[in-house]
Amino acid sequence: MYQFSYAEIMEEAPAIARERERAAFDRAIDLLRIADRPDAQQTDRASAAGFLQSLWGVLIEDLSSEDNGLAPDLCADLVSIGLWSMHEANAVIAAPERTLSSLIAVNTAIRDGLR
Repeated sequence: MYQFSYAEIMEEAPAIARERERAAFDRAIDLLRIADRPDAQQTDRASAAGFLQSLWGVLIEDLSSEDNGLAPDLCADLVSIGLWSMHEANAVIAAPERTLSSLIAVNTAIRDGLR
């Protein structure tokens, strides 16, 4: 039976965390694409926006933590992107005629950067 050392597990933990973050972004992007369809209901838009806001809320909390291992400048940039995403999500709920393409593009770029 193979036993993992603590160091081996800790080396794999960031990769697992990134994969979970990617999966969460995949879900958010899927919801945004559904909500951006011409036949989408206001509830679709609200669900997509709510999920995205929750996702970024968790990420911003982590990025703001002293225990976060990313460079401070990168953390600040990601927090800014997250705050913009949350603000834009509010705006698309308030204005159903607004497209979600910017939110989709920005969050797709963030997701792709998690590889």
